[in-house]
Amino acid sequence: MDFIQQVEPYITDLEAKALTSYLQSGGWLTEFKKTEEFEKSLAEFLGVRYAVTVTSGTVGLYLALLAAGIRPGDKVIVPNYTMIATINAVKWTGAEPVIVDIDPVHLCTDLMTVKLDRSCKAFIYVSINGRSGNMNEVVNFSRRNNLLLVEDACQSLGSLWNNQCLGTFGDIGVFSFTPHKIITTGQGGLIVSNDEGIYKRVKKLKDFDRVAPASDWHEGIGYNFKFTDLQSVVGLEQLKIISFRINKKKEIFKRYQDLLKDISSIKFLPTDLTQTTPWFIDILLPSQVVCDQLMVFLKQHSIGSRPFYPPINHQKPYSDYPKGSFPISESVAYCGLWLPSSIGLADNKIDYICQTIRKFVQESYGGS
Repeated sequence: MDFIQQVEPYITDLEAKALTSYLQSGGWLTEFKKTEEFEKSLAEFLGVRYAVTVTSGTVGLYLALLAAGIRPGDKVIVPNYTMIATINAVKWTGAEPVIVDIDPVHLCTDLMTVKLDRSCKAFIYVSINGRSGNMNEVVNFSRRNNLLLVEDACQSLGSLWNNQCLGTFGDIGVFSFTPHKIITTGQGGLIVSNDEGIYKRVKKLKDFDRVAPASDWHEGIGYNFKFTDLQSVVGLEQLKIISFRINKKKEIFKRYQDLLKDISSIKFLPTDLTQTTPWFIDILLPSQVVCDQLMVFLKQHSIGSRPFYPPINHQKPYSDYPKGSFPISESVAYCGLWLPSSIGLADNKIDYICQTIRKFVQESYGGS
């Protein structure tokens, strides 16, 4: 059997045909009509008034904070367990990140660990792998404390809470289109909001802060964070079959769960598949040692896997936050493994992966 990647993009003939048609039509390649169509389609899918494409989810977080007025001297709450882009975006603005711990059920911010002062202006809530806590509580917490609520929903396109799309509860939501996401345009991100002022500010900032489109007069220091029509053509084709892509992720998760559920040393996070579209298939193991051993064993059997993100305060740029300060995230981060999760992953390959995991458990522990 060929090596099974932990994840690879799911691309079909639909994208190839659409790109060929677009190129033959004399399209300008850069951001234009197809990008507008993609943004409009995404806004309709998510149920928001405004959607703006940008070069990446990281850039989306940065522009979201800037457009909402976050500046040096402000503080922004971020979880200790997230992809490092979340906290980097805060640092880019000159604001100070306030790191907090996560809950062990959803791996999202534990509101009980948040300590505020007057300098706290914003809260980035990260929905990890399509899961979130109670979003009503998150919204109420933010309003009660006069915090801008930015949802880092980069892993959550297609996921819901109480039948509302994650990424649409806050003042601003941000999504990502990297190759391993539900929809991929290679690179790219999306900022959504129902606030017209934020929308207009983001639109200007991403395009050099022009006084008007195509003008060479500028009101401030802006950026070149524009999308492209080429990416939009790809994204539009994938959005046409978004229900299929979402359902495949859920089916893959369910098959893994059914095949591994009786192994006591492997735990799945609680996942309501009527609401959650898992980005990756994630499992928790008894310890970092077991996690490392299983990764090696899987690789020896031509199966790719990937450990969870390290805790933010264990990353070199943020090592001034003492180790041991965030017990849940610092524990969970080293016990988690992402299994092969591609949308195109065939059932027989999932079966083989699960058989291999059983073999590892039997050889290591003599049972489950």
